[in-house]
Amino acid sequence: MPLMSQRNLKRDHQKFKYLQRKICCGELCDRASSVMSSVRPRGTTSAMTTSVCPGSHGTAPSVPSTPNFLPSSSTPVGEEPFLYFPLQKSGRIDKVYPTVCGHTGPVLDIDWCPHNDLVIASGSEDCTVMVWQIPENGLENPLSQPVVVLQGHSKRVGIVSWHPNARNVLLSAGCDNQIIIWNVGTGEAMINLEDMHPDVIFSVSWSRNGSLLCTACKDKKVRVIDPRKKKVVAEKDKAHEGARPMRAIFLADGNIFTTGFSRMSERQLALWKTENMDEPICVQEMDSSNGVLLPFYDPDTSVVYLCGKGDSSIRYFEITDEAPFVHYLSTFSTKEPQRGMGYMPKRGLDVNKCEIARFYKLHERKCEPIIMTVPRKSDLFQDDLYPDTAGPDPALESEEWFAGKNGGPLLISLKDGYVSTKNRDLKVVKTNVLETKALTKAENISTVQKHVTPQSSVKKEQKIEDKLEEVLREFKSLRDRVILQDRRIARLEDQVSKVAM
Repeated sequence: MPLMSQRNLKRDHQKFKYLQRKICCGELCDRASSVMSSVRPRGTTSAMTTSVCPGSHGTAPSVPSTPNFLPSSSTPVGEEPFLYFPLQKSGRIDKVYPTVCGHTGPVLDIDWCPHNDLVIASGSEDCTVMVWQIPENGLENPLSQPVVVLQGHSKRVGIVSWHPNARNVLLSAGCDNQIIIWNVGTGEAMINLEDMHPDVIFSVSWSRNGSLLCTACKDKKVRVIDPRKKKVVAEKDKAHEGARPMRAIFLADGNIFTTGFSRMSERQLALWKTENMDEPICVQEMDSSNGVLLPFYDPDTSVVYLCGKGDSSIRYFEITDEAPFVHYLSTFSTKEPQRGMGYMPKRGLDVNKCEIARFYKLHERKCEPIIMTVPRKSDLFQDDLYPDTAGPDPALESEEWFAGKNGGPLLISLKDGYVSTKNRDLKVVKTNVLETKALTKAENISTVQKHVTPQSSVKKEQKIEDKLEEVLREFKSLRDRVILQDRRIARLEDQVSKVAM
């Protein structure tokens, strides 16, 4: 390799070496006693007695977030509701803050839909998966009616994960050792993988184009699965020989990144090639702490951030095609240990400040943002830090994916900053998908010819329907508010009666 190319390559490997880390002064909330999660390179969590992830399998909690909202457990561990709040909200959260409270058992995992920032799925100890539509302006009253309830697991559901590229395709994994892939638009279980895992599933990760799954299981195996063919494509026994839980995620190039423990209980990370999992590309031992490492992966910069419950640090590594393949960059440390960690999607970052990652660190009674930036002297847009990233629009409809079609994420540029568009309402029908495909020109023409009603009258009818839906929503909101006020009045009356006595 020419000398100049070697210098450029070395400089490229070091561009994240001097990340600046900053803890924001205003904590988001000081009412979070434990946090729900998701595996979105985002991860999974549990709200069980030990606040571990997924389904109490012993990993670090993570907090899923969107560019607008952050969810959190709203009650002591073991109760049903969870809450979410706008990211700009700081300070103490009122005890009567409205919650999402439809489950009859503890919520073990939650995941925001990547194609709609107002839709969130939750898995619970009550063996159900629920999908919720959050009002655009936030909750004013408790939300107890999900858009759809998905029933199919016989034991608690510890993992929920949306398909990265197909609309309305949702995965769930339970302690019955089976994985179910749902068409949320129809509420149907389309794929059931029930004979592939003999023990508890620790983690599930979609590949970049959503054609494969990568799972880590308590039997110490890492499996690569083609869910539509119901076939194990590749597997590795004893990817990490330790008895404690593992994590496995897909990288953008198709390789697999895992974290686990050695036989001597030392924490490890490893990189594997999907085509040949006999030997790892590399293995690195880190330390002897007992916290399970939860990986957060940025496919745009190929940087992996490792966080663990009970740790007070975030380690980050750059993954490249050259030895040692997983390059240690640096460590961000604080005095206080973390109970959980959240990760902001790339389109929610501030590109003007060269922000490449934002975490939400959960303490015992507060949650604080941690911002990571790459120092640059120029005020121009930094193309090397912000290549085109996955946008909110799905590449496929659910029918197309279940029929065997694949598609990578639809990329968007962050050069002018990401501006969110209006999200569609989540509607579930029995025969059609959540949101029907756009008609082609020919279909539009034939549809107009078939309809006797002029286009103007169709628009008028649509306006009437929209107005009616708005009135119904306002009525429901008023009804929920009256119920909430009745409860508050009853509590106040009880307190007055106690004082009088």
